Amino acid sequence: MKIIPIISVYNLGFPWETKDPFLFCVHHEDFYPKGNDDLGPVDNLSGRSLGSDFIVKDGYRMYHGHTVPGFPAHPHRGFETVTIVRKGLVDHSDSMGASGRFGNGDVQWMTAGKGLQHSEMFPLLNKSTENPFELFQIWINLPRKNKLVAPHFKMLWREKLAVETFEDKQGRKSEITVITGNISKEGPTPPPNSWAADEYNNVGIWNIKMDAKAEFTLPTGSLELNRNLYFFKGTEITIENQSIPVYKGIELNASILTTIKNGNKPANLLLLQGKPIGETVVKYGPFVMNSDKEVQQALVDFQNTQFGGWPWPNRDQVHNENKGRFAKHADGRIEDKS
Repeated sequence: MKIIPIISVYNLGFPWETKDPFLFCVHHEDFYPKGNDDLGPVDNLSGRSLGSDFIVKDGYRMYHGHTVPGFPAHPHRGFETVTIVRKGLVDHSDSMGASGRFGNGDVQWMTAGKGLQHSEMFPLLNKSTENPFELFQIWINLPRKNKLVAPHFKMLWREKLAVETFEDKQGRKSEITVITGNISKEGPTPPPNSWAADEYNNVGIWNIKMDAKAEFTLPTGSLELNRNLYFFKGTEITIENQSIPVYKGIELNASILTTIKNGNKPANLLLLQGKPIGETVVKYGPFVMNSDKEVQQALVDFQNTQFGGWPWPNRDQVHNENKGRFAKHADGRIEDKS
């Protein structure tokens, strides 16, 4: 009997289903209108549940923002966030005093470790045209030994990402942007305490773009890897003669050669894979630890210390509208990409 690579096919909800070492994956796509002088939408926002606006109205959501869409200051402990901004910009500020503006292909990889607060706001800088926006935020667990490391963030600027193009026999192309891991080119180096920093763990985050009717074969990995493929734009793909419609997740056996055949329109997919950490996971909102006691301690620590406090004038901090892409790190180092 032939063994096929598909373990299961499932609907993509909100958030998307993930497997160890991943904790969470969410896909935000919003069609924001022109911006106003406060970097928010020009629209009248009455009728929205401002502060918790997650229902698409007029093509977009404000999330937890009241003036500018996004996520005002909130804490994290015990895991990492990988923020892939496909369209639009994100303004980052945190309790370490670090800040940044990144987007349109940039990635921020942040190790929360022992705890920090950060805000992620989506400034609408275009006043004469619309402000389309799309991002993934992915949470990766930290092993017990690294749960309480010092917070850290790293910018993976779009100019430095590994992008590989493969052609099938008909000359149709598949383009792979490697956030971490490798196909034939190795992606950027993750932060030092990440589960992805050890090559043995074979963590991969790949954005895959396929021409209409293109074929692409994923490289094989070990049987112990968890591998999930998320088909979020296109019409249909075929794997081992099984037709799969758009907005589906596919859990794959990484040890079996897997060829993806695209349908009649260009397609976009996200691949997440990695060796599982295999430890007990206890989650409470923005805290991810190994026991209830550790989660309770995280709550106490945050109440007592605010994880360093909030050094910015506003909980929904945005940067000057004339500022370009940049990152200012907690040690004062500045990366200017404007």
